[in-house]
Amino acid sequence: MGCLLRAAVFAVAIFLLATSGEAFFDVFSIFRPRSESDYFQNAFDGSQEQVMPQQQIEQEEQGAAPATATGLTKVPPLGPPSKAAQDSIVLPVDHAAGPAGTWTIASENSGVSAMHLVVMRHGKAVMFDTSTTGRSLMRLPMENCRADPRAKEAGTMDCWAHAVEFDYSTNALRSLKIVTDTWCSSGALDADGNLVQTGGYFEGEKAVRHLGACDTCDWREYPNSFAEGRWYATQQVLPDGRFIVFGGRRAFSYEFVPQPGQTNGQAVQFPLLRETTDDVENNLYPFVNLLPDGNLFVFANDRSVIFDYRTGKVVRELPKLAGGGRNYPASAMSALLPLDLRNLSRGADPEPEVIICGGALKTAFRLGENNTFQPTLRDCARINLAKIDAQWAVEAMPVGRVMGDMLVLPTGDLLMLSGAAKGCSGWGFARQPILSPILYSPRQPEGSRFRPLAASTVERMYHSTSAVLPDATVLVAGGNTNAAYNFSGVDFPTEVRVERFSPPYLSSELAGNRPVIDIASVPANGMKYGAKFTFRFHTPVAAVVEADVRVTMYAPPFTTHGYSMNQRMLVLPVTGFTGQGQMYDLTVDAPRKPELAPAGYYLVFVVAKDVPSSAAWVKIQ
Repeated sequence: MGCLLRAAVFAVAIFLLATSGEAFFDVFSIFRPRSESDYFQNAFDGSQEQVMPQQQIEQEEQGAAPATATGLTKVPPLGPPSKAAQDSIVLPVDHAAGPAGTWTIASENSGVSAMHLVVMRHGKAVMFDTSTTGRSLMRLPMENCRADPRAKEAGTMDCWAHAVEFDYSTNALRSLKIVTDTWCSSGALDADGNLVQTGGYFEGEKAVRHLGACDTCDWREYPNSFAEGRWYATQQVLPDGRFIVFGGRRAFSYEFVPQPGQTNGQAVQFPLLRETTDDVENNLYPFVNLLPDGNLFVFANDRSVIFDYRTGKVVRELPKLAGGGRNYPASAMSALLPLDLRNLSRGADPEPEVIICGGALKTAFRLGENNTFQPTLRDCARINLAKIDAQWAVEAMPVGRVMGDMLVLPTGDLLMLSGAAKGCSGWGFARQPILSPILYSPRQPEGSRFRPLAASTVERMYHSTSAVLPDATVLVAGGNTNAAYNFSGVDFPTEVRVERFSPPYLSSELAGNRPVIDIASVPANGMKYGAKFTFRFHTPVAAVVEADVRVTMYAPPFTTHGYSMNQRMLVLPVTGFTGQGQMYDLTVDAPRKPELAPAGYYLVFVVAKDVPSSAAWVKIQ
C-alpha cells in the first residue's frame, strides 16, 4: 500500500509540474547517472504534502508583488500545526545554574529558506537555497532573471531569487542571482574574506562560484571547473590559501579548487570514501579539519584518517567510532575544539581535539522510506589527534540528535542546536524536532559538560542553518523538509523566519562585565604571523585584571546540512596588559603560522570573566 501511495502521489506531482506554467525539470534526469540505490524517494516523499495544492499557489500569487516588481512576496497563510510538529522535545532548564539565554525573531521572511549560510566581513550574512525547489518568496529584477536550463520549454526564465544577502544589523535583504544549481553544495572564505563556493547538482555539480564581500557584489560562476561532480562534498581551506574538496555523491575522490576559468583534468581517488559508502552512503559531507602540523583529519561514516594532502598519503588510520553513521544522511554534529596557544613551549603546536556528537543508525534512511523513524544517537565522542594511541572518549548527551548544528561560541564553549531526535536527514525523514539548544563546556570535567538552555518555538529540521555573529549572538535560519516551498498541509512548513539566540553570557545581569573593543585602536593592517598585536578595550562597570581576560579568534564557517566547514577558534596568548581606570591596553601574540590559522578575516573577541565583547574583524596575513 505504501509503495502504491508513493507512486500515485509521485505521478500527480509530475503531472502538476508538467502542466503548470512554471519552469519544469525532468525529475528522472536528476538521478539517471546515479545508481538505483540513490535517494529517489527523497525527491518526492510519498506523502500528500509534497504536492503544492492549487489553493496554496493561489495564496502565494495573491500575496506576491506584481510580476514586474522586485522584492519580497508575502509568506502564505500557515495551516494548523501537524501532529508531527507538535511532537517536539523541550528539555528542562536548570535556572539555578544561571541565565539560560533568550530567543527573538529577527525577521519573519528571509525571502529564501537558508539551506546554506555564511557570515561575511561586510556586515552581511549570505543565505541561499537550491533552484530545484522552484519559486521562493523573493523576486529577482525582471531584467536580471536566470534562464532555467531544466525548463520544459526553451527560453523559460526563472525570476525567483535563490540567494539573498541578509543585513544582520538592520534585517534588510538584497536578492542575489545564482545561475547554476547550488543544491547541497560547499564553500569557504578566502584570504580576502570573499566566498569561494563549490559544487551542487545538475548544471552546478562541477561549478565554482565566487561572491565578493561588498554591497553590490553578485555571483561569478564557472560551471565546468571540476573533473567530477561535487554534490554533498566538503571544502577545506589549506595553509597556502588553496581549497581542497572531498567527496560528493558517487565521487570517491578529492580535487583542489582550480583558478577561475580553469578546469581540472582529473580527480584524485581517496579510498576511504569508497570503503565507507554503504547502501545509502552515510559518508557524504565528510568532516574535514586542518591540523596544526598541516595534515588533514578526514572522517567518513564511522572511520577516519590523518591525511597528508601534500604527498597524497594517509599518515595513519584512527580507531573506528562505533554505534552508527555520522555523516549524511546519518548527519551527526562535529567541530574542532578551540586551539589553545597559551602556555606552549617555543615552537610547539597545540594538541588538536575533534568532537563528534549524535548521528543515526546506519539503517535509519531505509527505515525512513517506510515511515519508520528510529531514535537518534546520544553519544558524544572526542579524540586527541596528537596522541599516537588516540582513542575515542565517549559521553552521553541529554538527548539524541540528528541534523543539529554545532557552533563554537566566543567563550570556547560549544552550542548544539536544531535538528531532531528521530530519523535522519532527507525530505520528510525525521521526526521529533528538538527545540532546546545545549551548551557544551569542553573544559569542564566529564559529567558536568552539558547544559540545556532556553528553548526556541520554531522547529528547525532538515536544511536549517545557524552562525555566530560578531555581536556574539547566534543567527538561526532555514529549514525545509519539503520538495518545494510549502507552508500548509505539511508536517513541517518551509521555514523563512530568522531567529537570534542570545546565549547566557549576554544576560542583563552580566552586562557590567561585557568588554567593549575600541575599534579605532585595532591596527588597520591586521595581524602578521608570529608578531605582537595590540589594541584597547574597556569595561562599562566592572573592572578586570589580566587573569580575567582571554582573547579568542574565530574563523566564520560555511554551514549547511548540520556541518560548519572551516570553523576554527584559537585562544591567543596575552603578553601585555595595562589598565588605567576601566580602559585597558592589551597585547597578544598572533598565531605563528598559517597551519594554525589560514590567512583571512577572523572575528577577534575579548572575553572578560566569561563574557565576550562584540568582535573586531581582523585579517591575518
